[in-house]
Amino acid sequence: MQRYFLNVGPSTSPLTLPSDVAHHLTTVLRAQVGTEIEVVLNNHLAYRARVRTTAPTTTVDLLAPLDRQSELPVRVTLLCGLPKTKEKPELIVQKATELGARRIIFFEAQRSVSHWASNKQARKVSRLQKIADAAAEQSHRNYQPQVAYYPSLTTALAASPADFRLVAWEESAKHGEVSALAQTLTAIEPGQSLAAVFGPEGGLTEQEVAQMEEAGVTAVGLGPRILRTETAPLYFLSAVSYACELATTEH
Repeated sequence: MQRYFLNVGPSTSPLTLPSDVAHHLTTVLRAQVGTEIEVVLNNHLAYRARVRTTAPTTTVDLLAPLDRQSELPVRVTLLCGLPKTKEKPELIVQKATELGARRIIFFEAQRSVSHWASNKQARKVSRLQKIADAAAEQSHRNYQPQVAYYPSLTTALAASPADFRLVAWEESAKHGEVSALAQTLTAIEPGQSLAAVFGPEGGLTEQEVAQMEEAGVTAVGLGPRILRTETAPLYFLSAVSYACELATTEH
């Protein structure tokens, strides 16, 4: 069933759909009066709804709240060193949304080849946000992840407080470190927050890792293989999902 996000609260009165949502529902999907959809309101709860009218405006009636909860039990922020192609940030945003990330941040790392000009940053973030919004609908999320950009690792870290902060560092993997990530995912409790930093192509520098360790960020390995910049955050989210949703009945 199609899901849409609406920036309104629950109401016993019919809800008027925004023009873009109405167009997609009635023109693209050819919905008619009586068609049922799912809507997520600004309380982040999902409801079953039925189309009441399609003209002159499209309105829906709320039928019942939906019990299914699709969010990760922990709030995950990804901090990704800016990749060198526009396709990689788009892939990261789309798939990370499907896997449950709450925030997706891009920052210019020391080895970032790509640099976003100040007059283009807002447009690029806006495009990535639209990708996140669409992916949130497709994957039946209750939250649309926030996409953001920061010009440096320092500013990205300052904007990302969390109960646990990790950095995926390939040198940890090369040295056979295998326990830090598992220990963190065992310790974290539902409702807590987790931030993870990933380097661009070429990885993070020792200076950047040292800066993060001084700030209390723990270096972890992601297994024995060296992962691409677009693969590492998705591996990480999959590990979080397994540890927090599938491997224990407590979560």
